[in-house]
Amino acid sequence: MSPALAALLSTLGSFSLPRHAYELMITRSISRTAIEVALEFGRCVEIRGAQSFAIGRREVEKYRRDGIEPREFEGTQVVGMASGAVMTVYRNSDFRSLRTRRRRSFRW
Repeated sequence: MSPALAALLSTLGSFSLPRHAYELMITRSISRTAIEVALEFGRCVEIRGAQSFAIGRREVEKYRRDGIEPREFEGTQVVGMASGAVMTVYRNSDFRSLRTRRRRSFRW
């Protein structure tokens, strides 16, 4: 982990990690640091009332220019609520589900 990333992580606020999310984190071998990095540097999309934070290729390229190297956390996705509670964590490099969908307009 880069020194700049470590310095930023030390200043992050805390988040609530319920037992269910903690168990998923352990079974999927996702570190607490990966969750913190996703919450701080990941793109945020609201889907069905929950906020989804994801670190993809674009985020890695963007922050690498600033001296932060989040490449080891690429593909990490964190789903949380506005209250600060993390609902689930997983790895997925397919970000199609994070796109905003256009609504069909029907003309009569």
